[in-house]
Amino acid sequence: MVRAAVLSAVGSPLEVTDIVLPEPGPGQVRVRLAAAGVCHSDLSLSNGTMGVPLPAVLGHEGSGTVVSVGEGVTHVAPGDSVVLNWAPSCGECHHCTIGEVWLCTEALTGAAAVHAHTADGTPLHPGLNVAAFAQETVVAARCVLPVPEGVSLTDAALLGCAVLTGYGAVHHAARVREGESVVVFGVGGVGLATLQAVRIAGASAVIAVDVSPAKEELARRAGATHFVVASERTAKDVRALTGGRGADVAIECVGRAATIRTAWSSTRRGGRTTVVGIGGKDEQVSFSALEIFHFARTLTGCVYGNSDPARDLPVIAGHVRAGRLDLAALVTDRIDLDGIPAAFGNMVAGKGGRALVVF
Repeated sequence: MVRAAVLSAVGSPLEVTDIVLPEPGPGQVRVRLAAAGVCHSDLSLSNGTMGVPLPAVLGHEGSGTVVSVGEGVTHVAPGDSVVLNWAPSCGECHHCTIGEVWLCTEALTGAAAVHAHTADGTPLHPGLNVAAFAQETVVAARCVLPVPEGVSLTDAALLGCAVLTGYGAVHHAARVREGESVVVFGVGGVGLATLQAVRIAGASAVIAVDVSPAKEELARRAGATHFVVASERTAKDVRALTGGRGADVAIECVGRAATIRTAWSSTRRGGRTTVVGIGGKDEQVSFSALEIFHFARTLTGCVYGNSDPARDLPVIAGHVRAGRLDLAALVTDRIDLDGIPAAFGNMVAGKGGRALVVF
């Protein structure tokens, strides 16, 4: 038996309860969790914005120690420190073969499997493949990657989503160049990672936007040179901070139609807007045909930071070891499993950065 946070139905509160995990089968790994980040995607799964087979153990950003491995697993062994990879690439679909592993068509097929049972025998699914809101989990071998040298096991949980997403959004999706001006919308866990990545990219002006004035200190510690409290004037405020032109790049980490529209309007003619936040299917963004022509801006989506974890984790670890990237600075609350509902409430209220479940 292990303790886990179970979502039984959309909109219901998570229940922390005992579950029964099997021993790893062929091609599987059992991991004892050290830490798990509470991501906005977990909230989106719980409220139905994103679909997931239920009942499920949520949590997709985690790190831990290998307990045991199944037949055929050779790249990790018991005792190894690992990061959970919630979106592993199959290596065989069209997207994988052309190098777009973040768009792998098979990446989330594991979420439909049964990976555990409740004490009364009810089958449980692993939310987003890895079921990190638990003391231990059993995952496919391709869902674990070695923790890079020089990164603490607890902090390594953040590499599994927030940091790969934020760093990749800057360096792979938006392709921020040295000297450019960048505005980041949303100063949560991903937003803070994005701000640090923008600083690493050498942006000349780094503008953070959030609805909460209390986020300013967090944003400036992450690298923001300016802070704007979101309002109807946000686009004008950003233009005023960028010579009247608008930012070269906007990165939206909220996932709301109004914020996406404001991010677009905050960029200069020829500017680039990258959308990282996950919005609902009913969130509609409108542009006129004339403004698309006139402003010549680009708008792009971004999945998992357009990252390849196997390629990017060693690079990110290099920034951590050099002191350019501070993983611990993303965390504003360290909690246990029972603290996850309150962490969800803080996200809804726009409070804090990343909450980290520490086992």
